[in-house]
Amino acid sequence: MRVNRAWLGLAVLMMPTSLVAIDTTALLLALPRLSADLGATNVQQLWISDSYGFMVAGLVITMGTLGDRIGRRRLLMIGGAAFAVLSVVAAFAANPLVLIVARALLGVAGASLAPSTLALITNMFRDVRQRGRAIAIWAACQFTGGALGPVLAGLLLQHFWWGSVFLAAVPAMVLLLVAGPALLPEFRSDHVGRLDLASVGLSLAAVLLMVFGIKQLTVEHVSVVPAAALVLGAVIGYLFVRRQLRLDTPLLDLRLFRSRPFTAVLIALAFAGIAMAGTGLLVTQYLQGVLGFSPVASAMLFAPMGLGTAVGTMAAPALTRRMRPATAIAGGLVGSALGSLLLVGVHGAGALPMVMIGIAVLALGTGPLFALGTGLVVGSVPPERAGSAASMSETGNYFGGSLGFALLGVLAAVVYRSGMDGTSDSLAGAVAASRHLPAGQGADLLHSAREAFTTSLHVTGVAAAIIFTGLAVLVLTMRPATRTAPAVLPEYETTRG
Repeated sequence: MRVNRAWLGLAVLMMPTSLVAIDTTALLLALPRLSADLGATNVQQLWISDSYGFMVAGLVITMGTLGDRIGRRRLLMIGGAAFAVLSVVAAFAANPLVLIVARALLGVAGASLAPSTLALITNMFRDVRQRGRAIAIWAACQFTGGALGPVLAGLLLQHFWWGSVFLAAVPAMVLLLVAGPALLPEFRSDHVGRLDLASVGLSLAAVLLMVFGIKQLTVEHVSVVPAAALVLGAVIGYLFVRRQLRLDTPLLDLRLFRSRPFTAVLIALAFAGIAMAGTGLLVTQYLQGVLGFSPVASAMLFAPMGLGTAVGTMAAPALTRRMRPATAIAGGLVGSALGSLLLVGVHGAGALPMVMIGIAVLALGTGPLFALGTGLVVGSVPPERAGSAASMSETGNYFGGSLGFALLGVLAAVVYRSGMDGTSDSLAGAVAASRHLPAGQGADLLHSAREAFTTSLHVTGVAAAIIFTGLAVLVLTMRPATRTAPAVLPEYETTRG
């Protein structure tokens, strides 16, 4: 009965895990319609789109540690209730400012959900194999949610107004609030000290400035402001690190980085995020700008990337029965490198199947890293620090995604402009310009732009393959992590609270 309740509790935790990922990507398709209805300017559209992700990235460290202090289930319930209420506010926002504020506050609530769910899993599953399967399911929900977000938004927008994209989260959060107290254990530590507010402020400022700077590098022609944000964020980050190393009970236990496996996995999670985000950015633009698919159709055709990662994470625990976790992770990353190289062959009549096979293989190979690597991170710390470790894993993912858009996006842009001899800055710009030219000139411009963009996709595929290969070598050189003995984990029935 104890095990059954643990798995039922995991089913409850799957809902907020999926919804945080869905809310990150679902707005992409709804943004044009809601912007027209609310009269949002370009700047307001940027904040509507990015305020959620900024706040999740900036506060996930704080929320992970806060859950260790006040109780992980309590923080999850508070975050779930806030998420439901704010989703309703966002759905019925009367002007852009209300929606921006609601989205930012949704990010605060979302930041409390992801580390709480992952940390609770470490308490609910004492058996190492069961915990591995549970973490694999958790990771699969994250990537499935991210892949299905645009698809869900597209289906809702065909029948309802843009606010329905936000309201979709409400029933699941209500179910979490009803079932959570009965099925989820409470866990808090009595030995983690008070929450250091100065550390909270430093971490929030450092992460927000860094993520803002990285994102703006991809859209700003003048790089002074993004560069200044990155420098200031790095300085504040240095002050944050120095403070953590001096505190007896730090907000983030940076001493964990003394463990080579722990450090190697976090590096791998971040750089795999770079490769996946960069290739994802190029592939979605290729589907729309080169192959001519609509945003909804492109979202559906792109779904194999998220679904492939989900399948890979679910298969990862079975692989550990036949090989060491490091071997399974490295083997998967080699597969991802091969999938990336398939993108180099994208051209002509067979372009669409080659793209879909490439992103599916690439994503499938990352599954063992995200499942086993995340398990290694949270398993490398005592139970009372699981929330802090989970927040490190989540922060690595967010930084990886942001860096992928920036670094590989810039690389692709350089290759594209070189192919166009500097006459065009982007494929979207070339498509728009071709509509105002005579038919023959417009067709020539489109052909040149699509050829140049296809070349940039090929280069991005090669860059991703190099990243994945390097990560495979890194993982193979790491030593096995020391696992926490099951005996130190709290009994599930006695921690219900």
